[in-house]
Amino acid sequence: MKLYNLEAAFQEGIEEALEEVIHQYGHALLRYCHQILCDYHEAQDAVQMTFLKAYDQRKSFQPGTSMSAWLRRIAYTTCIDLVRKRKLLLFEAPSHQTSDTMSEDCRKALRKISASDRALLYGRIMEERSYAELSRIHNKSEAALRKQFERAKKAMAKYLKETNEYYARLEEQK
Repeated sequence: MKLYNLEAAFQEGIEEALEEVIHQYGHALLRYCHQILCDYHEAQDAVQMTFLKAYDQRKSFQPGTSMSAWLRRIAYTTCIDLVRKRKLLLFEAPSHQTSDTMSEDCRKALRKISASDRALLYGRIMEERSYAELSRIHNKSEAALRKQFERAKKAMAKYLKETNEYYARLEEQK
């Protein structure tokens, strides 16, 4: 099914279109939710909830807009709701459930920033998304996101310095 037909078919509630949307966007949403929630099983639940909400709200999707950004916006609010409702202890999952490419120091530093800041850092750095697209996902102005991104980067640098033994030893030697 072609993308322009997919959007219309999805909006009409055709089951095959939902399956195709899940197939096309499911893995990326799972990575996105995992970065926010830091728990693989919670991320799986969030993705399922995202697709249920998207299907329920399919009439509000505007053809010609980015399906990816629309789904990420739903996923973002779903993850933030999970954080608020369940008062999750973020990034406390065992290390075997987190990315092998992320250092323990980075995980420790990420535990100290908000889920919103983690989502922004992930979208901007890992996914290389523009501020315009992040604006649609986070429902904030580009200027506000730029400022939030700068603050999040500074906080990460500070926390990395605090959690990294190498930097701590350098500070002690001064």
